Amino acid sequence: MSAPTLVDFAEVVERFDPVLGLEVHVELNTQTKMFCGCPTTFGAEPNTQVCPVCLGLPGALPVVNRAAVESAIRIGLALNCTIAPWGRFARKNYFYPDMPKNFQTSQYDEPIATGGYLDVPLDDGSVFRVEIERAHMEEDTGKSLHVGGATGRIHGAEYSLLDYNRAGVPLIEIVTKPIVGTGERAPEVARAYVTALRDLLRALGVSDVRMDQGSLRCDANVSLMPKGATEFGTRSETKNVNSLRSVERAVRYEMTRQAGVLLAGGRVVQETRHFDESTGTTSPGRTKETAEDYRYFPEPDLVPIAPSAEWVEELRGTLPELPWERRRRIQQDWGLTDLELRDLVNAGALELIEATVAAGAPAGEARSWWVSYLTQQANARGVELADLPITPAQVARVIALVASGELSNKLARQVVDGVLAGEGEPDEVVAARGLAVVSDDTALLAAVDEALAAQPDIAEKIRGGKVQAAGAIVGAVMKATKGQADAKRVRELVIERVTA
Repeated sequence: MSAPTLVDFAEVVERFDPVLGLEVHVELNTQTKMFCGCPTTFGAEPNTQVCPVCLGLPGALPVVNRAAVESAIRIGLALNCTIAPWGRFARKNYFYPDMPKNFQTSQYDEPIATGGYLDVPLDDGSVFRVEIERAHMEEDTGKSLHVGGATGRIHGAEYSLLDYNRAGVPLIEIVTKPIVGTGERAPEVARAYVTALRDLLRALGVSDVRMDQGSLRCDANVSLMPKGATEFGTRSETKNVNSLRSVERAVRYEMTRQAGVLLAGGRVVQETRHFDESTGTTSPGRTKETAEDYRYFPEPDLVPIAPSAEWVEELRGTLPELPWERRRRIQQDWGLTDLELRDLVNAGALELIEATVAAGAPAGEARSWWVSYLTQQANARGVELADLPITPAQVARVIALVASGELSNKLARQVVDGVLAGEGEPDEVVAARGLAVVSDDTALLAAVDEALAAQPDIAEKIRGGKVQAAGAIVGAVMKATKGQADAKRVRELVIERVTA
């Protein structure tokens, strides 16, 4: 297959209007699966978290997970949706090895939540409203591992392995209405929407939203229509995009690819496509099915979901402070500029700093640690800041040790290194490494006398009134004590010794 002709992005937005539709699948963090009592622990040995229900064995009957319904309602409320007072599950019929029942239990024309919106902050501080079509409950599929071949997909593989641990894990699918009017900012809007949605879901506590583990996945629908046209173009759907940056890249690539097809007189095929992280390109999957292909019909083994108005209002009362509201409050409390706030958010540091402050640290010191030394450590390890093996409470304890004079800033960094290396809590690292500041006058005086004796000319300068020369003696003492001396007390002792 020849490589597609790509059109320069500037020309794409000059000649076409992009239309987006984003479908985000969220794995809920319930203890058990959607319709059975199997655990949902990530990373368990293959096929150890299964039962007759999630394996689709004859005679097994499903039961709806109440906690999953609660999470679905809370998500709908947070997205400003209307919660349906009554709705049924449906069977979505298709045949693929990772779906052992040969159908997925989902919601078709009776979703739990409809007609909402999410106001999405963009990079320049402006806000773009994304309209929500629906949020509905369903179950996840199993996981296929295709062995052999070059792509990791079924085509060209020697054989496939199936793990049904994920089959039946509760999912919420959140579907936008067509997103129009984005122009050249379409890729940015797509990324910003998924980012805002991820932050909202994390604040609700309904999912760990780990894109790297598949608990948040985005299907990006993209189509183009010529400037001035009123009818949407044919869309492609790039499936299971699993990082924020990749959402942006996938949308941008599809815009340039589809423009190349259209400007050459061709026709865009309605199909699913796969995104290649390494090349930033998409490749064809399968021709996209329509609703009729899935032969939906009501699930006969489940009673309808009918949340009462009282239950919905009770759940509305559990909604937390929303991320954008919290950020505005933090910005005012900490006196941050818009640019400083965006930098903290983009670095993934804001929540970590807030948690460190909540653990007792001053905001300035907490911010300094997370955006400087700890960011350096995260970059060196190639991980996100939140994935560093240190907690906000541990950072707050290090800050407290510095404030009390028990650690210098240099020693504090060594303590943090010890925590990152898995050596224990900050106090345990201090004890094990012997890192406490030396403030005992007897020990310090011995080091001061030795340094003065080695540099008599410096002592004379101090006696002559050049007090700043004491810095050389302080430096010598710090070196001799491997940075553990209390520098302020050393300076006082040097002046006392020389001027006595």
